Amino acid sequence: MGAMVSAIRTVGHEDRLSLVDHLDELRTRLILSAVALAVAFGFCLWQNHALLEIVNQPLQSQTKKQVAKGQGTVGQAVLAQKALIKVAADTQAALGVLAKPDSGLSGQARAQIPPLLSSLKADVAKLPHNAQGDKPVTLGVGEPFTTTITVTLYFALIIALPVILLELYGFILPALNPRERRIAVPLLTAVPFLFVAGVMFGYFIVLPAAVRFFVNFNSNEFNVLVQASQFYGFAATVLLAMGLIFQIPVLILGATRLGIVTPAQLRKHRRYALVACAAVAAFLPGDIITLVLETVPLYLLYEASILVASFVGRADADLRDAGSPSSGGTRRPADDPAPPPDHPVEPTVQDMIDHTDPRLSD
Repeated sequence: MGAMVSAIRTVGHEDRLSLVDHLDELRTRLILSAVALAVAFGFCLWQNHALLEIVNQPLQSQTKKQVAKGQGTVGQAVLAQKALIKVAADTQAALGVLAKPDSGLSGQARAQIPPLLSSLKADVAKLPHNAQGDKPVTLGVGEPFTTTITVTLYFALIIALPVILLELYGFILPALNPRERRIAVPLLTAVPFLFVAGVMFGYFIVLPAAVRFFVNFNSNEFNVLVQASQFYGFAATVLLAMGLIFQIPVLILGATRLGIVTPAQLRKHRRYALVACAAVAAFLPGDIITLVLETVPLYLLYEASILVASFVGRADADLRDAGSPSSGGTRRPADDPAPPPDHPVEPTVQDMIDHTDPRLSD
């Protein structure tokens, strides 16, 4: 229990831990992450039917469009099904006319029609009236089980990600000095939210376009049946890729805070950023409309990153001006105490920028 409490508490930058203490903290944080993942996995396994419906929705939507046009294996089967139902309805109507007393048939012949009508109605009622085959197929004996477990694990990782990242941050942040921590904490906090935004964008925009492109590509030459394991792996890859692409603001803001690039340089190279966003969108499957829908949000992320970097840069400049000797303040902020003499701290990139002789820029 003591080790568990030590992993939850915040370790200060000035704390000196032995190798055994570091390993013990890492072990405890890994246990907490595993517990969070296990709880999320149990919940997702309980709701696996709802999760499968969520993942299957893009494929079902595309299949229904094909069925409406009579395309593909499922579309042809549904056309035949509708034709059979119509023939049965026409036959029932014809038998109903013949069963009337004024039909010209003998009473003995008319007496045989009602049982035929009852049998025909019972057979028609057994026919499925909804489109079948709009779900991925499984080929192996154990594939339904393994595929369900795989999808459950995907969702469990997404749900447990905030806790896992919290434990990871708690293990890494004590190694940073106060100035570096002020840079890292806001960036790391934004990572889960941007990841979720990227996954949502991938699910509603990119994945349906990708399914539409691949399912319809040269479909007249194939009997298209989508295998469950491959479809779920493809969907997970697309969603993960979009979650990582949406980390661009974090990378840009981190680069500007460290002084690698400046907001002015980012504005100057807007055209290259637009080309890069279009190239990323073109790499993803889809038509020209999907290309535009994917390029615009990526470029907006770039512009938002420049705005945030400029705002943060101005805030840092105001703090430096307030702490300069000419303003009557102290150079070092109150929450950034001077390191003790026996534990020198290596200067960061931002420190070197702050202490650069202004005459060198001339």
